[in-house]
Amino acid sequence: MFIDSHCHLNYKGLVEDQQNVLERARGAGVGLMLNIATRESEWDDVLDTALREPDVWATVGIHPHEADEHPHVDTAKLVERAAHPRIVGIGETGLDYYYDHSHRERQQRSFRAHIAASRETGLPLIVHTRDAEEDTLAIMRDEMGKGAYGGVIHCFTASGAFADAAIELGFHISISGIVTFKSARDLQETAARLPLDRLLIETDSPFLAPVPHRGRPCEPAFVADTARFLANLRGESVEQLAEATSANFRTLFSKAA
Repeated sequence: MFIDSHCHLNYKGLVEDQQNVLERARGAGVGLMLNIATRESEWDDVLDTALREPDVWATVGIHPHEADEHPHVDTAKLVERAAHPRIVGIGETGLDYYYDHSHRERQQRSFRAHIAASRETGLPLIVHTRDAEEDTLAIMRDEMGKGAYGGVIHCFTASGAFADAAIELGFHISISGIVTFKSARDLQETAARLPLDRLLIETDSPFLAPVPHRGRPCEPAFVADTARFLANLRGESVEQLAEATSANFRTLFSKAA
């Protein structure tokens, strides 16, 4: 059984055919899906899907792209919403300096607010980072000094050194379909050596469809393709990888266990 640790079931490309998307995932051996929130306007819809589907769980958070539009979403608001039994994580949050859709200082403030909510609730943090390794690590380390919290670096594409630093902080690393791309040699080298007990898999659907589905909207069923590629890359059986990543998910997202 596979677990898609990060998908966007309420995004365009999936939501129009959501029930069939879910059935195809189940048919591919996907036993659980974590439906990720990125802006306040979708919180209710993301949660409603989790309420309707017993194998879907939800998070609450603001993507760094949306930080400028959500100055009112503070730690208290996140903590309040995270009390719901079907919400099992905080995020996604983090820093994205590649697009800079939001001012970097506002991204940083939002990131710290999410970390504080993770610490207060005990729920894992889902971190997005792109072209912002130095600041992401600096904030994570600074906030760790205020009290422990855990989480995952989702859709990992950063350097091997960043992976090592995140693992040292107690974080997990989640690998998406990007690892199957021919251009992803550096990521493949890092993914091949990550500790098995810190590894998760995801689709980030409807984005980043793995080989052999390139050019199509990604969906949770495709996490099986990523798992097969990753298992071969690491010299493990698919069954071993599936069992380990599912156990890691349940350990990290213990509220979903």
